[in-house]
Amino acid sequence: MIRIVIADDHAIVREGLKRIITSADDMMVVGEAADGSEVMQQVRGADFDVLLLDLSMPGRSGMELIKLVRGEKPRLRILVLSMHQELQYAVRAIKSGASGYLTKESAPLQLLQVLRKIAAGGAFISADVAEQLAMGSMQGAGVAAHEKLSDREFEVFRLIAIGVSVTDIAARLNLSAKTISTHKSNLMQKMGLTNQSELIRYALKHGVTEPLEP
Repeated sequence: MIRIVIADDHAIVREGLKRIITSADDMMVVGEAADGSEVMQQVRGADFDVLLLDLSMPGRSGMELIKLVRGEKPRLRILVLSMHQELQYAVRAIKSGASGYLTKESAPLQLLQVLRKIAAGGAFISADVAEQLAMGSMQGAGVAAHEKLSDREFEVFRLIAIGVSVTDIAARLNLSAKTISTHKSNLMQKMGLTNQSELIRYALKHGVTEPLEP
């Protein structure tokens, strides 16, 4: 039996995922988490095989959370199920330690198939993500400016690009406005941008302006 913990901050999403998973005879949901703290409580206190993780929960960034989970339980399998379709999110998730990446638009049957594959020790990534990972490992390969950002800087960059204020970003990420302003300054310097208009134009060009979940 494959034991799964579902981590998503929306109760209705968790309930839907639970129904899909429990429809399979070889799977069971043994826990749920609505934020990063609850995820770590499950990791430290429960015995399970796969963490089904949403990237966009309150508090710690998804990439940071993946690294924390891997630090606590290196053998635990992690499948990211996210609203983000951009390759950049999938590549960062895999590099952080996830075993697979699916978007929430995936069919229920595919989700079950991928969960089985990951629980058995396999991995799941799309051909496009595999290509990006391969290109990134090549010496001399070109690197886009936003790929130089840390996971936290990338998250702040995306939120600024879709019009979220520094104050609101701070509240969403449980950080101070001063810290967010520092991240903003650092990321703009790394990317060679001089103002917010340039940042927004860059984000539009590279497709990192997907809206937030409601």
